[in-house]
Amino acid sequence: MRFLGIIPARYASTRFPAKPLALLGGKTVIQRVYEQVSGVLDDTCVATDDERIEAVVKAFGGKVVMTSPAHRSGTDRCYEAYRKIGETFDVIVNIQGDEPFIQAEQLEAIKGCFTDKTTQIATLVKPFTAEDTFEALENVNSPKVVLNRNMNALYFSRSIIPFQRNAERMDWLKNHTYYKHIGLYAYRSKVLQEITSLSQSSLEVAESLEQLRWLENGYTIKAGITEVETIGIDTPDDLRRAEEFLLKMNG
Repeated sequence: MRFLGIIPARYASTRFPAKPLALLGGKTVIQRVYEQVSGVLDDTCVATDDERIEAVVKAFGGKVVMTSPAHRSGTDRCYEAYRKIGETFDVIVNIQGDEPFIQAEQLEAIKGCFTDKTTQIATLVKPFTAEDTFEALENVNSPKVVLNRNMNALYFSRSIIPFQRNAERMDWLKNHTYYKHIGLYAYRSKVLQEITSLSQSSLEVAESLEQLRWLENGYTIKAGITEVETIGIDTPDDLRRAEEFLLKMNG
């Protein structure tokens, strides 16, 4: 199977404008993401709507595709970029442009989901542990997912699911394995084409989670498990924390 990694990157961001071009340890965030992905997949490119990002990617030797500024989601941007690339790939991997510490083992885990020929869409989850705090579990910015026995997603929610009716909240993490959703997606190329034509669904609007549109329309989402904690960059404060993490990594 051939896997194509696409990194959607917008210049405009309400919480952190020009985020892909922010410097992290002397390199732009988008370069760090690109370098983490390159070599793990069969090919990699950045999909952007901004000439400044395009210029930076070309300057460090990366591949980049210009896409429409009208896209509402990274999924839509990925599909346009895939069409413009013009090569055939079995699976398209959507890598967030603000995840500079994504690991090869995470990409391998999502690739492994496609050894099951029935897999249409894949994503990653990370188990919460009994040592995690209840505050981390109830964080609405950290969606949770419930899986069936085949490791397919039943539902994603910003709320805590399942609710343990007959247990004290302080015991919930001890009683049950909750899964945190990691926002890395992969789609069979035909499925990517199909889901980009779907209208917004009621569940998606309610939770503001795009993947619910796919579930509501009958698609299955296979989950791979990772133990690696991601460090996404949504705000300037996140960038400062990423700098500290990078310094620790480099000893």
